[in-house]
Amino acid sequence: MALSRRLRLSCLALLGFQLAGGPAGAINGKPAVDRDTVVMAIGKEIFNLDGQVTASGDSQRFGWQLYDTLYALDRKGDIVPSLATGHTRSEDGLIYTFTLRTDVKFHNGDAMTAADVAFSMDRILDPAVKSTRRPAFAPIMAKSEAKDASTVVFTLKEPDGAFLNKVAGYFFIVPKAYAEKLGSPEAFARAPVGTGPYRFVEQKIGQSVSFERFDGYFGPKPGIKRLVMRLIEEPSSRVNALLTGEVDLSDGIPTSEIERLKKTTGITVQSVPIGSPLAVRLYANDPSLPISKAKVRLALNYAMDVNSLIKNVLHGAGAPLTSYISSYYSYGVDKTLKPYGFNPAKAKQLLREAGYPNGFEIQIYSSSDWPKEIAETLAAYWSQVGVKAKIQRIDYAAWSRLNNTHKSGPMTLMQMSNAIFDPIHPVTGAASKAGTWSDYSHPEVEELILAANKSAERSERDRIFKKIGAILHDDAQSVLISEIFYVFAGDSSLAWEPQPGIAWYDLRTIRWK
Repeated sequence: MALSRRLRLSCLALLGFQLAGGPAGAINGKPAVDRDTVVMAIGKEIFNLDGQVTASGDSQRFGWQLYDTLYALDRKGDIVPSLATGHTRSEDGLIYTFTLRTDVKFHNGDAMTAADVAFSMDRILDPAVKSTRRPAFAPIMAKSEAKDASTVVFTLKEPDGAFLNKVAGYFFIVPKAYAEKLGSPEAFARAPVGTGPYRFVEQKIGQSVSFERFDGYFGPKPGIKRLVMRLIEEPSSRVNALLTGEVDLSDGIPTSEIERLKKTTGITVQSVPIGSPLAVRLYANDPSLPISKAKVRLALNYAMDVNSLIKNVLHGAGAPLTSYISSYYSYGVDKTLKPYGFNPAKAKQLLREAGYPNGFEIQIYSSSDWPKEIAETLAAYWSQVGVKAKIQRIDYAAWSRLNNTHKSGPMTLMQMSNAIFDPIHPVTGAASKAGTWSDYSHPEVEELILAANKSAERSERDRIFKKIGAILHDDAQSVLISEIFYVFAGDSSLAWEPQPGIAWYDLRTIRWK
């Protein structure tokens, strides 16, 4: 109890601040620029604008603005046609034939054809491109073929029960001729072209990314002409920029500010669960590390008072996790699983049994997009059972480069964004041998992943992922912290609702009332 009280007081002191003065009358219908423009403050820099290359944690801000997919995810997480008007699936589950819209233009004016779609898949599969989406498609894709201008055929090596979800969440379409002319993914990232409702205007590194409405868009046009994402890394500065009218909308609102902003005239606060776990990624496959032992991983979980952290550090904007599969998925969630619970005595016992009666020293990375108090709180709890964690705090862009290339070990704070509304995403991404963000594997999980890939039946996938969730819980694949809630605040005269249940930002319909 004494530990919880000290942590509570410490966290409140660290997070509790009051901005000098109040709103200067710049909000409540008075745009930062004009009523054709929305300026949105973002808390971490956009690292790479190539939606096929960068990870979801980066592309979730701009992906749905710049690009489209053959099928899309609606607000309920259901799969609906987008660039494709329909598809067929062969009886053996190996051949998908998509019929494309014929009225789609890229931002450079080129018409989208099946050749662009086939090229987009081949580009993801090309190891030289270094696409973070490659692990989702490379094991299953055999061939991409443009049958005619409006028909594309994908032949799979083996059935994949989540193929349509992957297409909807990962498969951004890019123009073949344009990308080939540029010659490199780096060049494309500096001047990206897609089919989305906004087109890229410019990026000022360390400052902002600007977009403008694409009037040649095939679907409903955005209600504004310009969208500016302005980088403001410091949370209190984002809040101040909103209150003084420098920006119209902000992500990453500090949870300590939620109640105050809700009481501020002219401000609307929206907190939404995004179906994503916040956890500590463990490099458990390295046998030289203590965390390669399941009992050590379990000890790190039992040593932590998650409820206190959510209450005092996240100010209630979260919920305990029972597994790496978020409880906000519509299937694959084992409701019988319970959070580990706060049990320091059990943590010490497990460490003794694992051969570490006096604990050990270890390093944990913490990127600038998360409050530093989270890692500090973890380290404080772990220190009480003998584990001394040295915090390595680095900026988000540098951390992302390390984390995407298996260099963020031995531990790092990480979110796993829900990108496709199917549990295969967090499982293969962060809990499998081939995962882009995984340094953990379990033989039974690997077998169950193969089984899930063979079935598109919802009931069977539900059974499989419930079993996987239980294994990951019992084996302590990661240190579970909280369900992630994104908190946005903006001018009350903006008509906009964030996408629930998923990490993607949907700014396609935002407008001034």
